[in-house]
Formats: sequence, structure tokens, C-alpha cells
Amino acid sequence: MVARITSPHSLQRALNYNEQKCLKGKAVCIFAGNYLLEANQMNFHQKMERMQDLIARNERAKKSNKLHISLNFDPSEKLAGDKLTRIAQAYMEKIGFGSQPYLVYQHHDAGHPHIHILTTSIQPNGKRIDTYNIGRNQSENARKELERDFSLVRAQDKMKVQATGIRPVDVQKVYYGKSETRRSITNVLDTVANHFKYTSLAELNAILRQYNVEADRGSETGIVYKSGGLFYRLLDAQGSKVGVPVKASLIHSKPTLKNLEKRFKENETLRQPDKKRLKTSIDWVLAKSPGSLDALIIALKKEGVQAVLRESKQGLVFGITFIDYRTKAVFNGSDIGKTYSIAGIRASLESGQQGLAKAPKPAPETARSKEFGESKEPSQITGLQSTQEGLLKDLLEHEKNLNRVPAELLKKKKKKRNPNPK
Repeated sequence: MVARITSPHSLQRALNYNEQKCLKGKAVCIFAGNYLLEANQMNFHQKMERMQDLIARNERAKKSNKLHISLNFDPSEKLAGDKLTRIAQAYMEKIGFGSQPYLVYQHHDAGHPHIHILTTSIQPNGKRIDTYNIGRNQSENARKELERDFSLVRAQDKMKVQATGIRPVDVQKVYYGKSETRRSITNVLDTVANHFKYTSLAELNAILRQYNVEADRGSETGIVYKSGGLFYRLLDAQGSKVGVPVKASLIHSKPTLKNLEKRFKENETLRQPDKKRLKTSIDWVLAKSPGSLDALIIALKKEGVQAVLRESKQGLVFGITFIDYRTKAVFNGSDIGKTYSIAGIRASLESGQQGLAKAPKPAPETARSKEFGESKEPSQITGLQSTQEGLLKDLLEHEKNLNRVPAELLKKKKKKRNPNPK
């Protein structure tokens, strides 16, 4: 089970989000905690007024007076409404909100079972329940206890499976016109944004574009860009933007630019241990002299690494980004090192081609070279790969050594003594 907690700017908007899902048949309000009526007996205004009445009792707490919680379960779990209700009740008790009014919605618009809970942190006496680090402390402890009590798939085990690369990213490519735009974008973001380690919008887009989604700030002179806004769009097979853009603030997980920038800083530290492994994989492929960028990209895929070329509007390649699906880390080539920038990669590919072109042809094989062929291979001694030129040099060195007589075995010729000295 995975729990996510956000503080929506507007109670009305958060409630409307869930109620609209109900009207479209994509959600059901399955429980109303600490309300006088049952969930199915209340309309929109009755649901909102109960919480709004408490919020009005504390005018100072404006940003943290309401919570929107989602509890997400593994796709393999078949959870009925009554069990989800009991899980929601237990969760609210454990995080200290058991006496607060709250609404529980079961959503059916994703590939995994999940519920949304809307509540307020303002108590009847006007005091606010402290929510500082609630996600890290109370919610995390509640999650572990609920996984045990209700025999749920543990989030810890799920993260280990993803980290070891046993299963690929479970996201289907999205095609405009085949599914609801916002739902499709949300499904992609739920997997990509929460599991990959990226440190910029460009790096996030390198992953999102693999699934025909893009985060778009608009033009630099536009209102959206200047106000720090962010849209998400669908892309067609050619990478062109299609359909109506979706505001980041309208997506439940709130992948706004402001929230993403916090994640950028966190990921900068989290991805550092993964740099060495990625570097080794690229070095390994380059050592085989792939010969071209296309060949390099294909070879890297076999190592679990996706190389994404960054192009200008004119189609000129100006950068390269590496996505390591084994560690879920994303790096611009220049962040790994100068050698791994697009200029460095091209230089390595060109030097590899020149090295092969300049390498002299091997000398005809002799009986002696055959006899010592197995002992001359440097990679068997040092574990490093040797170029063709290096192998030839090694072979000639053996020939030289075989024809050389050790100094100790050389006997100096004695000078003949003159029988008739003067």
C-alpha cells in the first residue's frame, strides 16, 4: 500500500474533483465518517458544509486546514468496498483523524485499486491538528500496520522489485483519442514521477516522452511560463503535441513546477550512487567500438539503458540524456563527465573507427605464433579488453623474445694466442 497526502488550495475544488468522478461513473463515495447522514443520503453542499463549518472556526490556518489523501494498492489485490472502508477507518484512526469528518471515495479510473479521502484538520474547538511530517511519521507507521493487519502487498517489497529491475516500468504508451486524456497522463505520471530520479524538467521529459507525454511550460514570453505554471500534453507518434493540455494542478498528485523543483533537489542526492554503474555500462559499450550513435543506442538498450538524443527545432543534436531503467536514475551526459556529453561520445566513436582503420594487418600465422597464441592474450591476465593493434604488438613481442638468446648463454670467443710473440 502507498499513501499520498496533499493539502489542496480549495476544499470545494477537491470535493468537486471526486464528485465529478462519481457523476461520470468512475468513482463512488463509499463512506462518510462522522457525518450525521450516510454518504448516499447527502448532496454536494451537505458534504462540503460539514467540513466548511469547522474550517471557519480557525481563520489563521488557511493552507493546512484540509487534507486530500489517496491510498493506493497493488493491481493484484481485489478489494471490495467494505474492506476498503475498514482500511480507511483504521488509517484515519492511526494518523489521528478518527474523530474528524471525512469522505471516502473509491475510484475505478486507474489500473490499480485506490481510494481518496477528503478531510479537515480543524477540530470542533477551533484548534488545528498538527500535520507537520504527517506523511513521514504517522502515515508511514499506519501504512506498515495496515499492510500487516489486512494482509496487503507491502510497499517495501514492491520497491525492492522495481529497484532490482526484475520488472520493467508498468506503463502502457498513451495514444491520443484512445483513452481519457487526464486519466492517461495521470497513470503515466504516477509511475514515472514517483519512481525515477530526475533533476530537471528536461530529464523528466526524456522519460515522459517514451510514453507519449510531455511537461510543457509554454513559450518564455507567455503567461504560463512567467507565472511558473505547467501543463501536461499528449504526443503523437511523430512527437507532435495533440489534444487539449491538462493543468498540473488538476492532476491529483499535483505534479506542479513548484512541487517538481522540490523533487529535483531530493533526486540530486538520491541518484549519486547510481552514476558509477551507468558510467561503467557506457564505457563497456564504447569499448566495443559500436561505430555510430544509432549502434550505441541499440547496444545500450541491451544493458538496460535508454539514450535519448536532444534535438533543436532544426533537427540538430545538441545533447544526450541517459535513462538507467535498472536504477531508475536519469543523467544528462555532461553531468556524468565531459567524455559522456554528446561531443565526447562522438569523439569516442570517431577515435574507435580511426583505430580500427589504422590497425596494421596481422602477420601470417607461424607455427610458433600458434604454439604461443593462447598465452599472449592480455585480457586473460589483466581482465581488460585489448585493441587489435595491441594484440598485434603483443604477438610481435613474443616473436622477438623467442629469437633472443639470454645473455647468460652467450659465450665470449677466446682470442688465439700468438705462438711467436715479438
